[in-house]
Amino acid sequence: MLEILGLSPLRQRLREARFALRGDAYTPKSRFDHTSLRILEPRLAWEVWRGRRPAGRRVPLYNLFNRTPTPEADGWSVRKTQVRDFRGGTLTYDSHNGTDFATPPGTAVCAPAPGRVVLVVSEYHRGGLKVMLDHGDGLCTSAAHLARALVRPGDVVARGEPFALSGASGLNFVSALGMDPPHLHFNVWLDGVPVDPFGRTEDGEVPLWLGGNDPAPHAGPRDAEAPPSVFDPERVAAQVAACRDPALRARLDAMPTLEARALHAIWHSNYYPTRFERRVSPYAEAHPRAPRLSLPFAADDYDGVAW
Repeated sequence: MLEILGLSPLRQRLREARFALRGDAYTPKSRFDHTSLRILEPRLAWEVWRGRRPAGRRVPLYNLFNRTPTPEADGWSVRKTQVRDFRGGTLTYDSHNGTDFATPPGTAVCAPAPGRVVLVVSEYHRGGLKVMLDHGDGLCTSAAHLARALVRPGDVVARGEPFALSGASGLNFVSALGMDPPHLHFNVWLDGVPVDPFGRTEDGEVPLWLGGNDPAPHAGPRDAEAPPSVFDPERVAAQVAACRDPALRARLDAMPTLEARALHAIWHSNYYPTRFERRVSPYAEAHPRAPRLSLPFAADDYDGVAW
């Protein structure tokens, strides 16, 4: 259970919990109020915490990407004050910039496309244990609330290859007293900014899932090669220079390669956007939305998603 909840080392987790509540010079404290209770789903949580899959071979969608987020400068908000998912509904919250899949702890989390492991980071106040993958051509993904990582930075993963086990790591699960279902928080970043993998097809927006808005796990041969990421040195330097936190800016400047500086800047500018004066895409060219992602689970576990 300590591994699932990410509670060790305890003193570090307590410091990170205080950071979420208080913030620092570059990060506002997290915002929550009575509307935050509308996010919780005790009935779903009870089933998933017991290791059950309430929708059978379809993984329940717990929260979607918010198409009307509150300003990043105001800090991370887990309130529901202005929300709209890609269908025009309210299955999301103010600062939610990913997709949540409710799944029992210990479920295999698989690479949604071939790629390389960039980071494995455990931060109790920002999604618990996380793994970032670079899929090339401007596309990166991040999986959060993990129990265990099965990879290290630099590893190459094929589409459909397990790289982690799901869990419930992060402050929200303990603070919700078990009413927050264990889930995989899945981020997609295109050209360095968060995007919704589901598309508003009625507006001509292309889903990033290979199956359109009904994604499925990869079930065929594993393609191990990802296209390269091509970064612009001037753009990377501009993004690093935009960092307001001198200590973080120094760490980014000290990265040994252009690629490392670019990808770490993407990571920090998305998890800590208030530490940057602006976002600058580090890529040499823009990349359009295109269907490239499989559902990040094993075909042995799920067939698709449940609405």
